[in-house]
Amino acid sequence: MSKVTLSGHIEVPAEDLGAVLAELPNHIALTQQEAGCITFTVTRNPEKPQYFEVYEEFTNQATFEKHQARVKASHWGEVTKNVERFYTITDHSCTQ
Repeated sequence: MSKVTLSGHIEVPAEDLGAVLAELPNHIALTQQEAGCITFTVTRNPEKPQYFEVYEEFTNQATFEKHQARVKASHWGEVTKNVERFYTITDHSCTQ
């Protein structure tokens, strides 16, 4: 069994911040309901309002890729098209 994690942050341009904040709760809810989603958090930095920490875990590469495809085609994908993303993606293979 393998698990895929994504960790890092996004930086939102000031002119897009309102739209991102408005859509973020929906994006979180939809992602947490996806098959294969183990954990999904997006946390705004109180000292840097345009900076959000992102952490997600999916059960495997296929569910992670399905999530990525959904996001690109979603309203979230549209409102975050100018967002800079700084992520590390790791595939954890476990043998038991």
